This record gives sequence, C-alpha cells and structure tokens, in this order.
Amino acid sequence: MATSSPGNSHTHDIVGKLWNLCNVLKDDGVTYHQYVTELTYLLFLKMAKETAQEQGIPEEWRWDALETLDGPRQMKHYQLLLLELGSSESGSSPLVQEIYSNASSFIKKPVTLTKLVSEIDKLDWYSARQEGLGDLYEGLLQKNAEEKKSGAGQYFTPRPLIDAMVAVMQPRLGDVIQDPAAGTGGFLIAAQHWIREQQDVFELDEAQQKRFYERTFFGMEHVQDTHRLALMNLMLHGLDSRPKQYGIWYGDTLSEDVNPLPPATLILTNPPFGTKKGGGMPNRPDFTFPTSNKQFCFLQHIYRALKPGGRAAVVLPDNVLFEGNVGKQIRADLMDKCNLHTILRLPTGIFYAQGVKTNVLFFTRGTGDRGTTKEVWVYDLRANMPAFGKRTPLTREHFAEFEEAYGPDPLGLAPRTATGPEGRWQCFHREEIAARGDSLDLAWLKDDSAEDSADLPEPAVLAQEAMLELEGALEDLRAILAELGEEAEELV
Repeated sequence: MATSSPGNSHTHDIVGKLWNLCNVLKDDGVTYHQYVTELTYLLFLKMAKETAQEQGIPEEWRWDALETLDGPRQMKHYQLLLLELGSSESGSSPLVQEIYSNASSFIKKPVTLTKLVSEIDKLDWYSARQEGLGDLYEGLLQKNAEEKKSGAGQYFTPRPLIDAMVAVMQPRLGDVIQDPAAGTGGFLIAAQHWIREQQDVFELDEAQQKRFYERTFFGMEHVQDTHRLALMNLMLHGLDSRPKQYGIWYGDTLSEDVNPLPPATLILTNPPFGTKKGGGMPNRPDFTFPTSNKQFCFLQHIYRALKPGGRAAVVLPDNVLFEGNVGKQIRADLMDKCNLHTILRLPTGIFYAQGVKTNVLFFTRGTGDRGTTKEVWVYDLRANMPAFGKRTPLTREHFAEFEEAYGPDPLGLAPRTATGPEGRWQCFHREEIAARGDSLDLAWLKDDSAEDSADLPEPAVLAQEAMLELEGALEDLRAILAELGEEAEELV
C-alpha cells in the first residue's frame, strides 16, 4: 500500500499540476484511478529519460519518439507503444514488460493525448530530480487515495502509520522483508528507507549490495493496475522488481501463486478486508482453517510465512479480534505459534476509503506450536481521539507516545509499564484472554467522543461496518452447516 507526504515545495507543485491534468480527461469519461494508471504509462517513459534509465526501452518507443509526434500519428504510435512494450518480443526489459502487460489506453481523443504529453514535458523535471522522483510519484498516489471517488484508499496506508510500524519493527540488513498485500509498495519502500538511514548501502561490498537489492524486499499484488503502480514506485525509489525473483510480483497470495515467495524474517502489511469473490475458499492446501474471510486467510499466511524468530506488524479490522468459530480458532493458533505481544487500537477515519475500525497486531513467530503468547499489551489510540480526515490530518506525532511505550526492542521484549485504568497502555495475561473466549477486543477506556451525536460516522462507514459484521455471521453459519455435514447454498 502506497505512502507519501511530500514536503518539498517543487514536488508539491508538480504533484498538483499532474493531478490537475486529470481535468483534461474528464470529457473522455476517465476515472481518477484510470487517470493515474494512464499517467503511469506516460510518466514511466518521461522519468526513464530523466533518470537515464531508458536502456530497457527500445529506442523507437522512448519518450522523445512519442513527444515529437502530435495528433492522430501520435495517438496511433502511443497505442502501438502500449502493445509493444508489454510484449516479450519487443526487446523491452522484464520490468518494462510487467508495467505495460495488458496495457490499454483510456484516452479517446488525439488532442487529449497531445495535451498530456505537452504538459508533462513542461514540468520542472530538474527540481523534481533534485527532490526525488519517488516522492513525486508517491504524492500522486496519495492524491488518488484522498479522492474518495477513486476507490484507491484500499491500496493506500497513511505514511505516518507506516513509518510508526517500521520504526518499532526496525528493519535491518539481512532481513527478508515481505508484504503479501503490497498495494503500491509503501511498506517495502519505507523499510528500505529505514535501513538506508541506519547503514550506508554504498559502503557494502558487491555481494552484500546484491543481497540487499535482490534478496531483501518481496511482495505480491493481485490487482494488475495496482501492480503497475507498485513497480513504478519501487523503480523510482531505487528498487527493481523481476518476476518470480524479487520485488513485487503479480499474483494471488491466497493461492499457490505465493509458493515462490521465500520465508520472511519481517512482514509489514495491510491486507484487504472482506471475503473472497463469490464467498469461495482460498486455493491453498496449507491453511489449517479454511475460510472465505480474506483477512483471516492473510493472517494465517503471515504467521506461517515467518521464520522462527521472525516478526510481523499487520493492520487488521476489529472483527478479526472477536469473531467466533473459525476466527476464534485462528486467534488461538496465532497465540500458540507466535508471541502476540502488542495490539495498537487505531483511530477511526485514518483510511481514505475504509470506514472500518482497525488495529495493528505485532507478533513474533515462536520456535514451538503451543503456548507461545504469555501476555498481550494493548495501546488504545482510538478512545477520545479527534476525527481524522482532511481537516485533522494524521501525523507521526500522534504515534510518539505509542512508540515510546512499545520500547526499543522490535520483538516487544523491552520492559514495559502499564499506565493505569485511565491510561492508554494496559497488559492482559493469556489466561484472562482465554476467559474472554480468546477475544482480543480489549478495550477499557470510556470513549466520550463516541457519545457525541455530531460525530456519528457517515452512512457509508456504517454500511462498511455492517457488511463486515454480516460477513462474520455468515462465516459462523457456514461453519455450523459444515459441522452438520451440509453445504451452504450460494446467495444470489
């Protein structure tokens, strides 16, 4: 899931100009998400030129060849370019083929394409290079996520949250870092940035550098258009991606597509919410608890994909904490196999397109399969917090007290002190959680802000929460039918 908060003035200015260009496409009926995908096709060519990385693009399909044309000739050239660069017979590099795989243009009018190419060419690319093209592109992804009509919020995790998760997990050289629901690559990029702040990668010998770039960062994304954005994002942050070798791969983590992903020592992710399409089960034989609930499937994948001693930080909705039947079994299995040492209850309203209440679970894979979790610490950053949104943006400072309470040990083993019944930081022993039916919905603070009727969630948010609860109820009913030897009929 992508991230950004570009603070540099030139970057912010260019992001604004690029975003305003979407007005050019309105007459062609192009959606915001389609616009960002279309921009990616064009920006890749332009940025490859600006960064002297055109070697993977055959000369006839580079930016200069496109920019010198106009009108119907340019349109025909562009449409052919999209087909050729996605083909293995074009001579383009594997990365270029992945970005342009099955690419098609949403632009219908030659004058529209000419306008886009011309305006992109006019931008202050020198300043953009100085400030970082990766920040520029992430700023564009953030704009898309903030636009509710785009529906892109599901692929986007706010940068302050990602940075806080990365900071307490402390990625390091030698880690194998995975995001099984990579979105546009924000977690992997933030992890790389953290490592670079701790270690000058250019001081490493050739073998160490090769390992850093090719054996450290892995991810998978199931939506092809989002996968294109991720590849572009990684490239602009100095991370390449090669199919089934390293980087972010196109595929379904909840299927056998995931088999080539290596076991991880660190997983950072925000999996998609909801159920698999049609209510079907994941196409994986290794899940002990089959379920159509995607977040429970991803949770099983995550603690199974960790090496012993490996750590994870995972964003999950509230229903994962309290759903019964298969949900209870998966939570018990998680606490048996892992040390679930910390839960961060997140504020509401921080996801642009998701109104559900969410948490971050922090856990470490144990060496055995029984009784690994002894106690769970919970930090409540939800009760009595402001309603976050455009007027009250979430910042890194909002996580400062949590990070201090978490402590300096990424495994959550540093000494901790509870803040009392009126504080935000409490400890719950495993026996106490078992007495609650293995529910991890651990709250103790009275939330005065929730009683303010003026702050009631929007109808779309309430609908999202109701859908998740209904999906949980359906899952329970399916489990009862399965115990009775019956199959649930598909709802039409």
